[in-house]
Amino acid sequence: MAKLFITLASLSGMAAVILGAFGAHALRDRLDDYARGVFETAVQYHFYHSLALLAVGLLAVSQPQTTMLKSSGWLFFIGILIFSGSLYILSVTGLRWLGAITPLGGLAFIAGWACLAATGWKLLA
Repeated sequence: MAKLFITLASLSGMAAVILGAFGAHALRDRLDDYARGVFETAVQYHFYHSLALLAVGLLAVSQPQTTMLKSSGWLFFIGILIFSGSLYILSVTGLRWLGAITPLGGLAFIAGWACLAATGWKLLA
């Protein structure tokens, strides 16, 4: 589990850098202020949760069988895909209905943090 989450976190962080640079350079003159802000929010949350996923992977080195930790990692990864992914697509295409999907990714992030908190509480009890 540790190897998987560390690898996913690293690839996700790399993708966040690439997408952030793409947004700052290639899309700078193509997006209006609203769409640029949406894209920047996607990149920001993508980065935060790539780091959270990395923390899960590092914790999994010493706690490989912790179910809540594993759940946390998958929820962070799913949240990145749904939350940031829907915002990336929304900002570039203008498909506003994607805004209805974005909160599902936010719920995955919240659940991921809750699982991580439960893991910390259990490990440090």
